[in-house]
Amino acid sequence: MIRQFGLSEILSILAGVQSTVMLSLVAFAGGGIVGLAIALMRTSERSWLQRLAGGYIDFFQGTPLLMQLFLVFYGLPVFGYKVGPWTAVSIGLTLHASAFLGEIWRGSIQAVPKGQTEAAKALGLRYFNRMRDVVLPQAMRISIAPTVSFLVQLIKGTSLAAIVGFVELSRSAQMIASTTYKPLLAYGFAAIVYFIICFPLSRFSMKIEKRFQVKT
Repeated sequence: MIRQFGLSEILSILAGVQSTVMLSLVAFAGGGIVGLAIALMRTSERSWLQRLAGGYIDFFQGTPLLMQLFLVFYGLPVFGYKVGPWTAVSIGLTLHASAFLGEIWRGSIQAVPKGQTEAAKALGLRYFNRMRDVVLPQAMRISIAPTVSFLVQLIKGTSLAAIVGFVELSRSAQMIASTTYKPLLAYGFAAIVYFIICFPLSRFSMKIEKRFQVKT
């Protein structure tokens, strides 16, 4: 029996919003922690750390997110770690986010005037103290706009999680479309929801970027 597209179908699609938001937050938080480590490795004074972090970034930026999710979901069981869709997509998106955030923050760190680092060295500050007290506070301000822009991309990227059975916003819309035979309404409504979530973040990113340009 074909269902009509009504309030219950709309609520079913909206039920996937919570999973989308939660997955985005988990991936962004986890990716931020690992990404900061990657950024510090990329700007380290030790060349082997730079090469290691560079290879990590090259891999995750050079392969499709879909393939990365497949590798985690089907790869971990090969090593004896059977994981469910939620765990798999959380790990996959966290690794993906860490590579991009690491590169964004690496660029922000290197955008800090070299005179700041040289002055910190002249004061006898070691690498950790230079980063914590001098470089990172300035780099964080520079990185706000591109970081928020990446968060928008990450939210939209969660739609690929449906490919391994994780039910989020786009998967909810897909299931409603298959039962109502009204894909335009189902996917159109999901697109509107994505827009409502992402548009304010995009505007905030643009506003921060313009404010930074004015100050500089």
